[in-house]
Amino acid sequence: MTSPFADRDGAVGDPPEHYGDPIGEQRPLAAGTAIVDLSDRDVVSLTGPDRLRLVDSLTSQSLAGLAPGDSAETLLLDPSGRIEYAARVLDDGEVAWLLMDAGTGAGFAAFLDRMRFMLQVVVADRSGEFATVGTFGDAPAATAAPNGVPLVWVDPWGVVQAGGFQYAAGTHPADGWSYREALVERERLPELAGLPAAGTLALEALRIAAWRPRAATELDGTSLPHEFDWLRSAVHLAKGCYRGQETVAKVHNLGHPPRRLVMLHLDGSDGVLPAAGDEVRLGRPDSEGAAVGRVTAAAWHHELGPVALAILKRSADPASELTVVVDDVLVPAAQQVIVPPDAGATADVPRIPRLGAVRR
Repeated sequence: MTSPFADRDGAVGDPPEHYGDPIGEQRPLAAGTAIVDLSDRDVVSLTGPDRLRLVDSLTSQSLAGLAPGDSAETLLLDPSGRIEYAARVLDDGEVAWLLMDAGTGAGFAAFLDRMRFMLQVVVADRSGEFATVGTFGDAPAATAAPNGVPLVWVDPWGVVQAGGFQYAAGTHPADGWSYREALVERERLPELAGLPAAGTLALEALRIAAWRPRAATELDGTSLPHEFDWLRSAVHLAKGCYRGQETVAKVHNLGHPPRRLVMLHLDGSDGVLPAAGDEVRLGRPDSEGAAVGRVTAAAWHHELGPVALAILKRSADPASELTVVVDDVLVPAAQQVIVPPDAGATADVPRIPRLGAVRR
């Protein structure tokens, strides 16, 4: 289904990645005067009195008490604590709406439907009926409100949520983060196509600068929430049992995540940006250092220049310079620590003397 935004002058991509100025489009988007078309994303609905109970029992966030109009974020983990799905959650008093990255809604909906058992819940993939629009300002007038509550999801990333935990030290770049997503009936999407708009590349640059993880870019088959500082917004450490909860607790209280998210400030001399999956090596380009991670997302930011998010081995020295391999170009990079190597091990567990050890 072609987006009406793709028919605008200068539009590149569907939904548009940009309209001719991917860097210049970031300022009006960040100021809340432009919207971004995210109509390729998925939407799942849960209807029935047990809708919140179902998703609360299976995922990482405490959702049972979500009030109409409130927003949350949650993760579905496998039994080993690895992330399978990430969902942005909004309830309107009658229906729980799950806003999801493109290509993930059908799988999550199928899983929830299998797990209903005797609960009174109807799960449906509504991606063909509703489109997602992103903004840092007011939601558009065409925002859907089928049950009297506007379907506007407000991103919780800006503040550590109740029951959450932040590994990043110091002032967080997401302070003041006002991003939100609105659902619009697809038949009304053309009404928005004349509004000031920015492309998805502009949103991606702002997201990277805010250290904001996203399922479509950061995750692989082994990802743990701790590695991305996702306990900040998507995990409630004091809620009841859910799938993968034991691993979440063990890593947070007793262990350390095996990898850690960093932001890379890239040398822009060669005018190239890495792609997702590009290798990150230890040391400068002439050092032939060992591979320590991979890029997950990169962008040209209107103030910071070329930046990227990357997932590195925990053992990689936070003070070390790095090199990103972009095709045949070696790009120097300085890392900004998001998740520190000592993240986790928060429980104050007294050390037990070794058997036979002599105390002095």
